Amino acid sequence: MKRVVITGAGTINALGHCVDDTMAAMRDAKCGIGPLDLRDVDRLSIQIGGQVRGFEAEGRYNRQQISLYDRFTQFTLAAAQEALSQSGLSLSGEDAAKSGVVLGTAGGGVSTWDDNSRSVYEDGKNRVHPFVVPKLMNNAAASHVSMEHNLKGPSFTVSTACASSNHAMAQAFQMVRSGMAPVMVTGGSESMLCFGGVKAWEGLRVMSKDACRPFSANRNGMVQGEGAGVFVFEEYEHARARGADILCEVAGFAMSSDAADIVMPSKNGAARAMQGALQDAGLNREDVGYINAHGTGTAANDKTECAAVADVFGPHADKLMISSTKSMHGHLIGGTGAVELLACIMALRDGVIAPTIGYEEPDPECALDVVPNEAREAKVDVVLSNAFAFGGMNAVIALRKI
Repeated sequence: MKRVVITGAGTINALGHCVDDTMAAMRDAKCGIGPLDLRDVDRLSIQIGGQVRGFEAEGRYNRQQISLYDRFTQFTLAAAQEALSQSGLSLSGEDAAKSGVVLGTAGGGVSTWDDNSRSVYEDGKNRVHPFVVPKLMNNAAASHVSMEHNLKGPSFTVSTACASSNHAMAQAFQMVRSGMAPVMVTGGSESMLCFGGVKAWEGLRVMSKDACRPFSANRNGMVQGEGAGVFVFEEYEHARARGADILCEVAGFAMSSDAADIVMPSKNGAARAMQGALQDAGLNREDVGYINAHGTGTAANDKTECAAVADVFGPHADKLMISSTKSMHGHLIGGTGAVELLACIMALRDGVIAPTIGYEEPDPECALDVVPNEAREAKVDVVLSNAFAFGGMNAVIALRKI
């Protein structure tokens, strides 16, 4: 089995338009959640979100590209460009033929669906743009990244609700580890912050109207965000041979299914995924110093996740740091695990643990060190990134300092 490392990272999200700005915002405990600026916001009962501001497609893409790129694809291409630029890779020949793209998204082109539904049902138009289908399809972002960067190997999209990015990165990891591909571009993106996207989530009655407060006793729901996180996963010897700057090592992963309920999380399913990731990486529970939690800010998720951590780590759970950066950038649904992986890299590389902001009241059912409100300097060698999705889909990635 090959060793797999990360040699490039890119992002755009509510905290920043690049990795450096995002990590700086995490260190400074900044909140990217604010009032939504979108059409018909007055008809929504939820009017806050982690919206990407100051992003102008017209300044980045030409007219023909914009006709093909939904907002989630635009975010992905921007993040992928940053990740590949940082990695220093320019793929050609056999490397290009074997390297590919695996990305996660839950909704794909939701803004395109929303715009064209309005056009047909509200405005009464009988035609839509001929590129609507290639613009809204879930694999659009992966396809455009492959074309933009000459990636001719395995390329596809994974859609497992809030675990989409972690599942996608796990597939990319497995491909590099098995020797199928020397390099995989992976991560995820989402842009559901349009009228139809927010209105659909309102129906679940799991959304907060004022703030995301993971693990706090007065938490009252999740807050949506948008954006993308993209990484270059590379075979270790391949990276070392070209003198690449290695950010960290992807040590292992595991996936599980609750097989229980379509929306309520299972402690056992989450625990099996975390335990499986440790086993796959050949790690002991005492090796882990930090967990980037799924931490949505809902009553059910947070207490279930804390109970699962306590089950897996036993007495060591009290020595762990566990935080939810969704409190700062919102819940990016299918793209959330990718943006959260940046906090894991920051912990390993910079020794800075991103905080859980908005924490106000201790909850006896979440009695762990949730790094409340302020970032913390701490040396950690191993971290986990948790993703637990509707449908009982669990995916956990283990990362190691190198």
